[in-house]
Amino acid sequence: MQTLCIDGLHLTLEDVGRVATGGIQVTLDADAAGRVRRARALVDAEAESGRAVYGVNTGFGYLSQVRIDPSDLAALQLNLIRSHAVGVGEPLDDRQVRALMLLRANVLATGRSGVREPTLRLLLDMLNRDLLPVVPGKGSVGASGDLAPLAHIALAMIGEGAVRVGGQTVASRTALAEAGLDPLVPAAKEGLCLINGTQAMGALGALAVLEAEAVARISDVAGAASLEGHRGTVTAFDARIHESRPHPGQAASAANLRGLLADSDIAASHVGCDRVQDAYSFRCMPQVHGSSRDVFAFARNTLTVEINAATDNPLVFAEPGEGNALLSGGNFHGQPLAMVLDFLTIAVSELANISDRRVEQLIDPALSGLPAFLTADPGLHSGFMMAQVTSASLVNENKVLAYPAVVDSIPTSANREDHVSMGMTSAHKALQVLSNARHCLAIELLCACQAIDLVGLSPGRGVGAAHRAIRRIIPKLDGDRVLHNDICAVEKMIRSGALLAAVEGELGVLA
Repeated sequence: MQTLCIDGLHLTLEDVGRVATGGIQVTLDADAAGRVRRARALVDAEAESGRAVYGVNTGFGYLSQVRIDPSDLAALQLNLIRSHAVGVGEPLDDRQVRALMLLRANVLATGRSGVREPTLRLLLDMLNRDLLPVVPGKGSVGASGDLAPLAHIALAMIGEGAVRVGGQTVASRTALAEAGLDPLVPAAKEGLCLINGTQAMGALGALAVLEAEAVARISDVAGAASLEGHRGTVTAFDARIHESRPHPGQAASAANLRGLLADSDIAASHVGCDRVQDAYSFRCMPQVHGSSRDVFAFARNTLTVEINAATDNPLVFAEPGEGNALLSGGNFHGQPLAMVLDFLTIAVSELANISDRRVEQLIDPALSGLPAFLTADPGLHSGFMMAQVTSASLVNENKVLAYPAVVDSIPTSANREDHVSMGMTSAHKALQVLSNARHCLAIELLCACQAIDLVGLSPGRGVGAAHRAIRRIIPKLDGDRVLHNDICAVEKMIRSGALLAAVEGELGVLA
């Protein structure tokens, strides 16, 4: 079985994706374990000193001025976990929970939280045994991080709440016992160590970035296929044009399009035609797709920093040669993630938007020169008429979801947390828009393959590979049938990576 060693410093988005899928054992780096022990020793010393330390011997948020009697410190941490487990709505799925557990373990491995080493190892044991806490998806405002989702993780660790094991939901205490694990009895500050931070929005955000990058590549594939079905010109993708405006994403998209369209009999058949320019949804694909790609690159950088950042409060500084301290600050605030995930949502929405416009170019006979709605007998058959209607409905939903959540701060905790990020909302919106975009691209690919069949010539090498992969499971539309099944099948090919793999098997890795 594959393993991943975490140290709080070097986790990648690809690591998150692999662990989220399952089957990866996560271990703790020895140096990281040493940092965890040193930090815990400092927390223990502060707890014994009698000085007021936030989260160690005080209340939380608005109640931080309330001193807690030493005899009640253990109860304080249990009460914190129970009181903050207030999530509602559909639970996060297994991939998202694994990613969340990994990120929380990684932030604890920084040695800045003050958790005990056995507590961190219990979290890793649960992850490695696939004991996945049931985490309701809603309830975080991204203030002191994702308090509610993380509290549901901690709740399972103390033997309360529920976990999913092998697809079944069982009581956490029962699952821990069957796995030979003892429930956590949290020590001073440990409840706070487990629930303070941005790991829920970070987990969903990391998965969203990976999905967005894949959608960007499929957007180039779908756009190239539509161009072939429309018998458009490849001139707009000439490298000299894009070297004159050297945005990285634009250049990458143009290079993909040139490769996808290479050796096209369709393109060769109309070299001397009088069409010199196509509609913007074709001609400006590198500029539009590329702009989204540049946003995804920005999001990747932000998420990579965040998943290796210390986001607890107070932070524990107990490194040799440094002044030891517990310092209260605001690294738990989700603003960096909320802003970038809202931006990512807008960028994905635009990929769906331009895809829908290419579909319109294909199904309108006045624009395409092909039979109306890409059916040989329009009137008796409706062809892809309603598929475009579905695409339009998804694009409309995306436009609503593209409104940024981060600008809508609502003060909480009796105005102590008077500016919050709403980053978890941003993450949920991003994932929904990604799902919608994949379905839009599936519709476009079906229309493009149908148009290519109607043209009757061979497309470029990369487009040809995509066409063959789709046609292996979905036949040409000779008469009306239930297109729901076709759309879902192509969306699955996109989501699983099978379609991209078929194209890259022909061309090599796309940018």
